[in-house]
Amino acid sequence: MACHNQQPFFNPTVPFTGSIQGGLQPGKTITITGKVKQNAKRFHVNLQCGARAGADVALHINPRFDNHPTFVVLNTYRNSAWGAEERKYEAPFPRGSTFTLTIVVNRDKYKLLANGDHFMEFNHRIPFGQVDTVTVDGGVELASISFQNPMVSQQAPYMRPRQAFPSCCPPPQAFPPQYGAFPTRPRYSPSYVIPYKTTIRGGLHVGRNITIQGVVHPDAKRFHVNLSYGSGIALHLNPRFDENMVVRNNQVQGRWGTEERSGGMPFSRGQMFTMIIICESHLYRIIVNGVQAFTFNHRHQNLRQISVLDVDGNLTLTSVTF
Repeated sequence: MACHNQQPFFNPTVPFTGSIQGGLQPGKTITITGKVKQNAKRFHVNLQCGARAGADVALHINPRFDNHPTFVVLNTYRNSAWGAEERKYEAPFPRGSTFTLTIVVNRDKYKLLANGDHFMEFNHRIPFGQVDTVTVDGGVELASISFQNPMVSQQAPYMRPRQAFPSCCPPPQAFPPQYGAFPTRPRYSPSYVIPYKTTIRGGLHVGRNITIQGVVHPDAKRFHVNLSYGSGIALHLNPRFDENMVVRNNQVQGRWGTEERSGGMPFSRGQMFTMIIICESHLYRIIVNGVQAFTFNHRHQNLRQISVLDVDGNLTLTSVTF
């Protein structure tokens, strides 16, 4: 079987131009993670028909910070002319913030997710089959650009885009460091040795996101991600491959609460994943590979006290940002 899954670009320099191996097809997902510069005026992400200057652009995503209010422009560029702009007066990526932008290709349109939440849609004006290049430029630093081909999960009742490295494509050997470093070349960061534990400075608050990237071991049984405070665990997220489920729970003074087990298994043995934990006013929203997988209502209400993140189990941890 031919390999069609493309390894990510880690810590690419901006401006960036990269090939989309195999082009686009319905269900394909492109995920861009990075950080908006504090003094950014604008940046853009283009899906292009070729890498040359002046190539047609099937999708132009352009957050603009040099106007008030800030807004995002979607457009196409064809035959040396821009089309009609579509604007949304919302700022999903404030200056200075880390972000995850996910582009999902549908048969009739692109769907955009900003930090795991649906943001905009854009109907195809140029056939997506002509797209073979992604470019990024402007006031932004990049952590990764990854590609997920459409695959049907056999463990959940719906289709999920899955970031995969099948047997023909070994996982990358160089992994991105934490935000703030952004070296010119990717490198493995020894700070991600398992078990991994770090302090969340200032604790959690509504709107704070934690992005975790890793690769599940091929023979994995379990791993866990905990958000903890002084005397307990506010969120225990525990994929169990030996039970084919993800358990969510909390712990207070050594006593576990009531387990939540529904929702299927969005992780796969031997596969890479990107998980975003979004702290909202009443719950945590958990996004896996661009798809909402779970929610978990707050059982510990004092979010500022939740100041420790730990990850352990049968995985290789490649990136943690918050």
